[in-house]
Amino acid sequence: MSEQPLLRVSRLTHMYGDRIGCRDVSFELWPGEVIGIVGESGSGKSTLLSCLSTRQQPTSGLVEYDTADQGLVDVYSLSEPRQRMLMRTDWGIVHQNPRDGLRMGVSAGANVGERLMAVGARHYGQIRDQAGQWLDKVEIDPERMDDQPTTFSGGMLQRLQIARNLVTHPRLVFMDEPTGGLDVSVQARLLDLLRRLVTDLGLSAIIVTHDLAVARLLAHRLMVMRQGQVVEHGLTDQVLDDPHHPYTQLLVSSVLQP
Repeated sequence: MSEQPLLRVSRLTHMYGDRIGCRDVSFELWPGEVIGIVGESGSGKSTLLSCLSTRQQPTSGLVEYDTADQGLVDVYSLSEPRQRMLMRTDWGIVHQNPRDGLRMGVSAGANVGERLMAVGARHYGQIRDQAGQWLDKVEIDPERMDDQPTTFSGGMLQRLQIARNLVTHPRLVFMDEPTGGLDVSVQARLLDLLRRLVTDLGLSAIIVTHDLAVARLLAHRLMVMRQGQVVEHGLTDQVLDDPHHPYTQLLVSSVLQP
């Protein structure tokens, strides 16, 4: 394991006026590690993810990322162009609604190819070839490369969004309820795909989910949030099989009840 974390978060806080979004959140994410953030609606997990991924400026605290050229750098000290480049190259974001992460007016292949062009790819044939390879990796028939995303099912749209994010081989991927809103059978297929890709590519990921089964399947470690604060943090199986905090106990027992 690397001697330096990929991401270091220190006392991250975001306030909505007098209301707490998240407060005093600190943790480290290591290369190849997946952390799950769980909690009921309104617990602060989505606010935390937005602050980590620079989509929402925190009120206070640090988000440091191990950049290739400078080592650990506070991402909020970077210029906007550098932040945008980080998002296009080394980071990926998988939204719950894939339409938020796709361009619905261009073809499936163009959705994947655009990200390659953002990092300097210019050879049309090579871009198209890589796009086809990635469609195949996420179990979309490459023959559908020229089809519009509007003709895809919800599960296919989510897989296309994953291909768009992973084609540049990011080191860190943020996932916001990646299986939310999908049928159970589609969820299972997507989870199998995500687990395989995370393992094969050695990805680090932070996954927000209300579904403890998703967290158990994908996450090495788990953070449980309540009212904007992390109330329990540990190895996923330990947290779910032997929860210590009363809120975590309630969360786990509510899932186990018939």
